[in-house]
Amino acid sequence: MAVIAELPEWGRLAAMADSELPLLETALLIARDEYPELETAAYLSMVDSYGNRLNASLSDGLDIPSKLTAINHFLYKELGFSGNAGNYQDPRNSYLNQVFDRRLGIPISLAVIHIAVMHRIGLPLEGISFPGHFLVRLPVDDGILVLDPFNQGRPVSIEELRERVTPHLDGQAPSDSQLFQILAPASARTILMRMLRNLQTIYQHQGDHERVARSADRILKLSPDLPDALRDRGLAYAEIGYRKGANADFARYLQLRPEADDADTIRTLFIEGVSAQKRLN
Repeated sequence: MAVIAELPEWGRLAAMADSELPLLETALLIARDEYPELETAAYLSMVDSYGNRLNASLSDGLDIPSKLTAINHFLYKELGFSGNAGNYQDPRNSYLNQVFDRRLGIPISLAVIHIAVMHRIGLPLEGISFPGHFLVRLPVDDGILVLDPFNQGRPVSIEELRERVTPHLDGQAPSDSQLFQILAPASARTILMRMLRNLQTIYQHQGDHERVARSADRILKLSPDLPDALRDRGLAYAEIGYRKGANADFARYLQLRPEADDADTIRTLFIEGVSAQKRLN
């Protein structure tokens, strides 16, 4: 399977359909924000080489469970990818070049690599934006297999899925229809936005307002006029003294969410920011 030679451009992502948005390449684009000298072609070639090695080693007659066992052994034993349980909040876990180099990641970044490798051997692995812990799914004849990339790609039973999701539903076990909806495949856009939100949360806790603003800005490049991202970028802009940008984001947020719980707070910040900008002018 051929890879895209060049990374997409941020300014063109919003207009791309979810089916056209290249997951691996855009995840590397996120990494290039933090690592401007990133040689992306090397990582795209690396994934190709993983696919080639698996294609050469997997027998045509293997059933799906046997293939998955062999793939998991290759990724998590031979190559050594693993979940960084010891330092989950390290932002490097979300930058794909670092995940490749260090063989450490969080569920969603490991999932992106797992998906890319599986696609190169003709297996349509999909992401699941599962609450709290990103998972992947593989359609099979009689349903889907759910796998956990953070735990070496092991299968997750229906009972464990119910147990994992219950705390996110106010302690109520999900019905079959609820669980079915939760296990729906996530689009590339959804996956990328979740990666960026993870980074935004990490940088928010660190008080790194410039990187918070950048993360929110990249979310808006994928989904313009997303209210929460406009608010978050505006707040970060205000912290770093970029009043014009903050005012524009606050004004748009209030247009989109005039009755939001925090609308009065944002409205006050907007008025104060406009007044301050006028004094500066």
